[in-house]
Amino acid sequence: MILFACVLVTAVAFLYVFNISDATAMGPEKTRLAYLHEQKDVVYEHLRDLNFEYKAGKVPDGDYQTMKNSLEEEAASILAEIAQLESGLTQSKAVLQKKGQRV
Repeated sequence: MILFACVLVTAVAFLYVFNISDATAMGPEKTRLAYLHEQKDVVYEHLRDLNFEYKAGKVPDGDYQTMKNSLEEEAASILAEIAQLESGLTQSKAVLQKKGQRV
């Protein structure tokens, strides 16, 4: 009887610990626009860090300019895609409002 109780408690403990519900396994759904906003924040943070490291004298001039230009180009492409997606969203909202649908 004690052995059965120990096996039962162990089985319940394993199920409780290792059972992952669908809500926690999936996580929130991420759109392309949300992903781009996160990437923009990351690139800006890298630019700030690079500027700090350069002012602290840890990065040579040539490397600083190369990395800065690369990060600025990446930021520009991200911002362009964000603008494109947001303009598409505003156009689709306007079309839906013309049709009388709620947005």
